[in-house]
Amino acid sequence: MPLSHAKRPVGNCPACKDGACGDRPNMLAAGPCACPNPCHGWAAATTDPEVLASPAWARAWRHADGVAYHPGGAGYTVVDLDHVDAVAWARQNLPATRTVATTRGEHWIYRGTMSSPNGVRDGIDIKSCMAYARWRGPGTGTMTVLPDVVRALAVKEPTPVRPSAGAVAVPTLTGGGECPHRSPVYLERGIAMAEQRITDAPDAIHRTVYRTFLTVLSVHGRCGCLTDVHVGQLFKAARAKGESPRHCETAWANALTRLGL
Repeated sequence: MPLSHAKRPVGNCPACKDGACGDRPNMLAAGPCACPNPCHGWAAATTDPEVLASPAWARAWRHADGVAYHPGGAGYTVVDLDHVDAVAWARQNLPATRTVATTRGEHWIYRGTMSSPNGVRDGIDIKSCMAYARWRGPGTGTMTVLPDVVRALAVKEPTPVRPSAGAVAVPTLTGGGECPHRSPVYLERGIAMAEQRITDAPDAIHRTVYRTFLTVLSVHGRCGCLTDVHVGQLFKAARAKGESPRHCETAWANALTRLGL
């Protein structure tokens, strides 16, 4: 499947061109559109001859910035190693298999499928069922069967991708009373807008993530509105744009310090 300039899979039906259907980035299922078949995120991957031969699909490929595939649909699991330390850990702890070099690390590909948790260790994500991986070429080495040690990563506690909850536990409003930001609609809209700002950033990702974190904390940081779920959503959007867990934590900590929280 083709990837857009934002490194997201392109919807594979005409109704979803340029997100006109209301598609959300990196979603796990078909979005709120009227198209007859799933065509968003990982589900954009297809072998349907009619889709592959359609003019809309041909146009998408002409403007594609990259190629991705659905590992789980092909019967594979990709261990995505984001940096040299993650690669070193894999070489010491995982069975050898086919490897593919990436911009920052390596993809280790195993035969077999599983769930697709992110952040199972620092710099390590798993991409299999309901996930997509960027195609970087066939790789080298012999592909081996998915080992139990990789499956076990999915049931262990993920490496934290943000400072502890105590870092967000800031003083409540002076004088007591209900926090004016506790309206679910107001808070959820603010988080959604922050996620979109990060997702839509064409460049300067580090600066965009920091400024977005700063904005969210300046509005909601002093009243206890933010929960781990909200912060996790922001970190997930930043990770999808290529930010490492360490960079997310640093940006969050710097925003807290800037605001004196």
